[in-house]
Order: sequence, then structure tokens, then C-alpha cells
Amino acid sequence: MQYSQLSTRICVPYAVSLQPKTTWNSPKFNNEKSVGHCTRVPRNVNMEKLQSGYLFPEICMREFEHSQKYPQAGLIRLGVGDTTEPIPDIITSAMAEHAHALSTVQGYRGYGAEQGNMALRKAIAETFYRDVGVKADEVFVSDGAQCDISRLQMLMGPNVSVAVQDPSFPGYIDSSVIVGQSGMFQDENGKYENIVYMKCGRENNFFPDLSNTSRTDIIFFCSPNNPTGYAASRQQLKQLVEFAKANGSIIVYDSAYATYISDESPRSIFEIPGAKEVAIEVSSFSKFAGFTGVRLGWTVVPEELLYLNGFPVIKDYNRIVCTCFNGASSVVQAGGLACLSKDGYRALIAVVDYYMGNAGIIADAFTSLGRKVYGGKNAPYLWVHFPGMSSWDIFSEILEKTHIVTVPGRGFGPGGEEYIRVSAFGQRERILEASRRLKNLYK
Repeated sequence: MQYSQLSTRICVPYAVSLQPKTTWNSPKFNNEKSVGHCTRVPRNVNMEKLQSGYLFPEICMREFEHSQKYPQAGLIRLGVGDTTEPIPDIITSAMAEHAHALSTVQGYRGYGAEQGNMALRKAIAETFYRDVGVKADEVFVSDGAQCDISRLQMLMGPNVSVAVQDPSFPGYIDSSVIVGQSGMFQDENGKYENIVYMKCGRENNFFPDLSNTSRTDIIFFCSPNNPTGYAASRQQLKQLVEFAKANGSIIVYDSAYATYISDESPRSIFEIPGAKEVAIEVSSFSKFAGFTGVRLGWTVVPEELLYLNGFPVIKDYNRIVCTCFNGASSVVQAGGLACLSKDGYRALIAVVDYYMGNAGIIADAFTSLGRKVYGGKNAPYLWVHFPGMSSWDIFSEILEKTHIVTVPGRGFGPGGEEYIRVSAFGQRERILEASRRLKNLYK
């Protein structure tokens, strides 16, 4: 994909009498191009509050520019968290069979339920929530967790207050800005004035100090965390649920990387008693099933979760889904069912183990160089510390000198400064080559 910098343009609308087009002469617009007719529709003021470009397209743009500069360098991509290993045949065969059946009278199906195929909803509830009481009717199948976050933002609207982990996945903040929850951006601290940033760094074991956290309506919380790779403990999540209950808040809990957890950390917020009264959980097939391009996820909205007036949140979310979403592709849902079959799930866990083997190799490389590495045990991300350095400078140095793409921690919020995120997604030979290049750079 090619990327180019878009020059700023100023729209010069025609007058009602269609007078000749003019250009702005103000010095403010000296470096801007005038264009022709504009509508009278104003730009959404919230879009104007967004800062620069979205992080991952920005990384892709810099990657493209580097590839143009060094076409023979053999770029290694450990930045954007895209899976690399093929989807197991048992899963793709199920999708292919379903797709072929659509060409027959007997197998053709049109619209399905907006909430998802009930067989898949039951399989998700049984596979991931067997012991915590989540029912199939509380599971909403979707086209991915990130899309569901935006639908949840639409559900909550502009008049709620929001807290996020710092650092955190940028989609939580950007969607809060777009929907009108954020207030203005503050250059002096790199934060939006109406968003509460919960510091989650090495100083506090990557979990916020809730005793000093302001009350908000919504708390976005990701575990295992993207970007730090840290999975919250059971005791920490108990504190979070108690905090939400005491403040009348709703937790939007992102468990997209739960399948990577290898210790006793909870894989779902609903493992915590009382969580069904204060939490919504979003999750995804993207990272554990390699569905980043196939697109399938789900959201759990418990029946016990109520608004201030006692109205069930699940009823409003169902209305959002029915109004704004026509349901996930039936072909993809067939693949999702195959993922959760006994043989399909076993095959996927083998791929998860492969990626975590990659994480160990990368962690060993940075550790051997004296760098402190976090994550990489319960998630496919490593959070590497470079004390006193700008994260964008670290990113640029590694890219320029080793031809390895990472992600600057600052892109995940002010708390990400001095860090880079390194993805363990990749083919093993490329991971080994990246390890060699890094050791040569910092030896």
C-alpha cells in the first residue's frame, strides 16, 4: 500500500451568485492550496480534536518510506500486531465448505441473526465462560473487538466520563474523542482534559493506584494489556470490580489476548464475583485464531448490568447491534465454530505456543543486552525499557540501523515514553534474524 502526505487544502466556496473563484491571500494560508466548491456542512468538531494520524497507519507509512529508501534491506516487521502463521486447515476447510454450500439451493442462506449464529454464541459461552455463568444470549458475535469498542462508544454516548490505562491501546482514546467524551487535547502533558489516565507502569506493577483514581462512568481495561503484555492478577481484578461497584462505573474489559495467558491470571473479568453487575467484556478471534483479516469477535453484555434508572444495558446494546450491524459473515462464523471444535482449538493453541516461543527469543535478545523487558509471558508483546530516551528516537534508531519495525511506546499514551513495544508475531527464522541484528546493534 502506498502512503503519501496530504497537503493542507482550504476550500473556497462559491457565492450564491456563482462569482468567480478566488484564493485566500492571508499569510496564514500561504502554504495551503485553494480548491473549488465546498458544501455548507461543517466538519465534526470532535474529528478536529484528534491528534495527528492513528498510530498504526503512521507506523505503516514510516515502514513504507524506509522500504523505499532501503529496498534490499530485508525489513523485519515486529511492529503492528498482525499474525503471520497460516490458519489451520480444519478451520479454513469449514469456511470453504460453507462458502461452497451457498452456491446450492439446499445450502444457501441469506441474512442471519444480527447477534450471531446461536450455535457459535453457545460455543463461545461454553469454551470461554463455562464456569462463570455467562449465557449464550449474553454473547453478541461481531466483526472484531475494535469494532465493538466503537459500538459501545455509540451506546454510551458523549455525556459519560472515561478512564483508560496509561499506556493503553489507542483505539479507546481515539473513539472517546470522536464520540465527544474527551474535551480538548493538552499539549503540555499530552492528555485530553476530560479523560482520566490511570498510570500503569513498572512503578505500580502495571496496575493503577485506584485509591488515587478519580471516579468515571466508564473504565477501559485491557488484560493481558496491549502494549505492556501484563496480565492483571485475580486480586487486582477484585480491586477493580470493587472500585467500579463503589463508584457506580461500568468496566469495558478487553480480553483479546486471554488465550495467551500461561499462569493463574484470570482470562475473563467474569471470573471475579460481582463482575456481571459492573462489566462488559469484548474479545476477538483475531490474535488467537489468526483472524486479523478474516474478522470475527464477540462482546458479552450480562443481563445483570443495569443503568442508573434500572434499565438493562443488554437491551440497548441489542438495539445498537440491530440498527448498526447486520451480523458477522456466515462464512466467517462457520470458521469460528471450527475454531472452537476440539481439534480446531487444539490446532490454534499450538500456534499460540509458537508465537510465545518467539516472544522468549526476543526477550532473551534484549535481556542479554542489559535491557529490562516486561511482558512476553502472558501476551505476544514485549515492553522494552530504554531509560532517558524518546520512544520515537528508539523506534527510528532501530529501524534505521537494523531494519526492524517496532512501535514507539509514546504512541500508547504519555506513560509509554522511554519504551518500545515489540511484537512476537512472525515466522521463526525472521525472529531469529531480528535477534541477531539487535545483538549486533547494541553489543
